[in-house]
Amino acid sequence: MAKKVKTIFETNIPGLTLATRGKVRDIYDLGEQALIVATDRLSAFDSVLATPIPLKGIILTKMAEFWFDFTKDIINSHYITTDVSKMGHGLEEHIDQLDGRAMLVKKAKVMPVECVIRGYLAGSGWKEYQEKGSVCGVSLPRGLKNGSQLPKPLFTPATKAERGHDENITYEQAAEIVGGERAEKMKSGALAIYTKAREYALERGIIIADTKFEFGVVDDEIILIDEVLTPDSSRFWPKDSYTPGKSQLAFDKQFVRDYLETFGWDKRPPGPALPDKVAQKTTEKYLDAYKRLTGKGLDFEPE
Repeated sequence: MAKKVKTIFETNIPGLTLATRGKVRDIYDLGEQALIVATDRLSAFDSVLATPIPLKGIILTKMAEFWFDFTKDIINSHYITTDVSKMGHGLEEHIDQLDGRAMLVKKAKVMPVECVIRGYLAGSGWKEYQEKGSVCGVSLPRGLKNGSQLPKPLFTPATKAERGHDENITYEQAAEIVGGERAEKMKSGALAIYTKAREYALERGIIIADTKFEFGVVDDEIILIDEVLTPDSSRFWPKDSYTPGKSQLAFDKQFVRDYLETFGWDKRPPGPALPDKVAQKTTEKYLDAYKRLTGKGLDFEPE
């Protein structure tokens, strides 16, 4: 029987040091470890929206846990456990806020470069291609359409912005920032993870059009951190309706972006509220992707 849980916009855990409250995640400092709590906040156009999405944080956490395990043969990650009873630090006392949505991780030095992998032409890549025939400076064949599969996946790094949009950079610039050896490890790891995950997802009816990864360093080892291959960090398209040359249906928050384009919001914070039907539909899309990719149901439902 599914456990009923509250929708959580932000967490407040007495006795713990809140290191940062991001757009979606609340991160607590536990010394050599950290606690990442995925709330039900949703960001779009770099603004946190006023309406939380029921079950979103739990779906993101469970999906990331699945992918960390799926890709552990390629690269180690910061993942330790999502079982609150095994986390220590007195966290069981706060299980009402943490159950299903908390991940205990190794604390890592975060690399200041995001690793974006593009397998299909979409979003800002499509806009650049129309203007210049390239994506992030990489020349592409003529005649591609919106949504076309690229000849091979592209590694397009970006700087991590504290506010606003990340800025695309070249591989050479990334190597200058993090060092050549680390840049190569991040590039090869990101491409290998994407390739393995894309093939797996295709067998389950989902196209992973693009995604982004973050890496950190623990004991001089590059490891995978943050989230991985979730609807927040990736474009997921249903394989059975995929048609190059048009906007694709999506399992990710593109559904919300499309709604937000229908009225006069200037895309400046604070983000607007969403109608209940849009929030509910977003939960359904995230949950559908989770079930297809993991083959599991979710042991939680909204109160």
